[in-house]
Amino acid sequence: MTQEDGELDSLVRKRIRALRVAQGWSLEELAARAKVSQSTLSRIENGRRRLALDQLVTLARALDTSLDQLVETASDDIVSNPMIDGAHGQMRWPVKAEPGMTVIRQRMTEPPPDNPSRLRAHPGREWLVVLSGTAILLLGNRRLRIETNQAAEFPTMLPHAIGAEGGPCELLGIFDRDARRGHQRGEGVEKRGGGTDTEGPRRSS
Repeated sequence: MTQEDGELDSLVRKRIRALRVAQGWSLEELAARAKVSQSTLSRIENGRRRLALDQLVTLARALDTSLDQLVETASDDIVSNPMIDGAHGQMRWPVKAEPGMTVIRQRMTEPPPDNPSRLRAHPGREWLVVLSGTAILLLGNRRLRIETNQAAEFPTMLPHAIGAEGGPCELLGIFDRDARRGHQRGEGVEKRGGGTDTEGPRRSS
């Protein structure tokens, strides 16, 4: 067994125990769910019994997970740096486990637009939390006030725009693939002078 194999073996055993404890199950309870003896499960967790594929499949099912997740190795690229978009006052992080998902942090100082024609709609969903200050979300015919530590989630097919109220505010938003594409198209329109996008240097949605 190589060092890498040994590390994965140890990780899988620790993961089985951690998942069992997280469910609040005793060795006896998980053993009964997985239809193995309590002593066998104890030896698996403690490294005194070889890990067999058929038992891992059974244990994964009993722990309400998949075999792939049970034996998944730790990623080397745990820490990542943001991509800085100075033109829009943004920091962006791609979510590696969910291709197409993007996390964006943005500081805004301007209120949302007064002109309803500047509200945008596009496929996708967005989730955002206000890190500091107060934000105003225009969503269809609604005007929603979002305070610090409050969050909002909405389908972006509803016409929407967001801005600050009473001073600067900072947002952290999660965009799915469709929502991010919608904003990228909107940025292109703004650069051409179309004036219909709400994601300017100090506005985002």
